[in-house]
Amino acid sequence: MDVIQKSSKKIKSFDGTEIYYETRGSGDPIIFVYGIACLMNHWHHQIKYFSRFNQVICFDLRGHHQSSPVADKNNLNIASTAKDIEAILDDLKIEKAHFAGHSFGAPVIFSAFEQFPERFKSITLINGFARNPIKGMFGLDIVEPFFYWVKYQFKDSPEMLTRIWKAAVYNPISMRAVAIVGGFNLKLTHFKDIEVYAKGVAELDLEVFLSLFEDMMKFNGEKVLEEINVPTLIISGENDNVTPKSYQEEMANKIRDAEYVEVPYGSHCTQLDFPDYINLKIRTFLKIG
Repeated sequence: MDVIQKSSKKIKSFDGTEIYYETRGSGDPIIFVYGIACLMNHWHHQIKYFSRFNQVICFDLRGHHQSSPVADKNNLNIASTAKDIEAILDDLKIEKAHFAGHSFGAPVIFSAFEQFPERFKSITLINGFARNPIKGMFGLDIVEPFFYWVKYQFKDSPEMLTRIWKAAVYNPISMRAVAIVGGFNLKLTHFKDIEVYAKGVAELDLEVFLSLFEDMMKFNGEKVLEEINVPTLIISGENDNVTPKSYQEEMANKIRDAEYVEVPYGSHCTQLDFPDYINLKIRTFLKIG
């Protein structure tokens, strides 16, 4: 298979924050939005596959990796991240695009639709949610209290918490623990992909993560669901304990004529567990080829 050349660029968004993005291929544009504290590697199967047929666009969320630092920390939120997408579309002179989001990428896409619906051709959501997914995450109700404990500790001792954060995230025990509770399927996802993810999380500025995570908990896009009027595909993982399938079922019930697919044995990263199947589902949905 021929290697599709990558083009990369940094642009200034509405508040002066530099946003890094990559493009590959040509044709009908698809923009992929990864989850909080993730990185483009979460989409590497889809990037390789769809760049054969489409113009594929990926970017780093504000505050993440090459889209760092943020010019104004007051804009570390979902709405601003959605505006970054509009800046990329403007830079590429794209009037309309297909949007695909994983996990936290779903509320970013909902916010984008709320701000500029005229630029949407379709929406694909994988293991996404439209409202606070923290209640009951991993089958427990301890994540939110733990988050606020970490936030307050960070205010008092940012350097110490950052060291603990890096050590806790980037080690084999944590990686396997995240997989076991439904973040990944260890029997299907290459462990290298989990390592790349953990390294990316460990390198993320903890203040960026805490700000975006808190905004995610406050986000409620349920009203937006009823306004969506473009073809929508919702993909759920049967064994996803991070954002259980009830969140995806709720979205499918509220978005007009949404197509719903549940993937047996799928984890929170279904696109890494079953890339060929997911690619086929998206390709069929978009009527490519």
